[in-house]
Amino acid sequence: MEVILKDDVKGLGYKNDVVTVKPGYGRNYLLPQGLAVVADKTNKKIVAENVRQASHKADKIKGDAQGLADRIGDLSIDIPAKVGDSGKIFGRVTTLQIAEALKAKGFDVDRKRISLDSDPSSVGEYTASIDLHREVKHKIRVNVVAE
Repeated sequence: MEVILKDDVKGLGYKNDVVTVKPGYGRNYLLPQGLAVVADKTNKKIVAENVRQASHKADKIKGDAQGLADRIGDLSIDIPAKVGDSGKIFGRVTTLQIAEALKAKGFDVDRKRISLDSDPSSVGEYTASIDLHREVKHKIRVNVVAE
């Protein structure tokens, strides 16, 4: 029995795959659970169209992410922090502060997509990674300066 998977099924395949299964497994588990549909001519056309549209949309999202990375370019941002006599900062530099600094420069990036490569503990220059898309990652310089 041929079925088209509507969701990822461990050990069987991924979403939109056409797989051959035993009839009992298909009728008694995959179809009632909503994990698959019968692979007839109509359903195959529908899935092919959905895959085509999804790939077009994914390419557009990736292109937008790459455009944002190109606009950010070799950006360096300054994050002010309270500093003690030894040069160590009080508190910590967070991704929220970096996101706000990027927003002030005109780049709207979610703070959850930003990660610091090393934890800033003193005044200096650090590197932050921005995950714009699963295939588009960008690095920026973060300068921690004394207030």
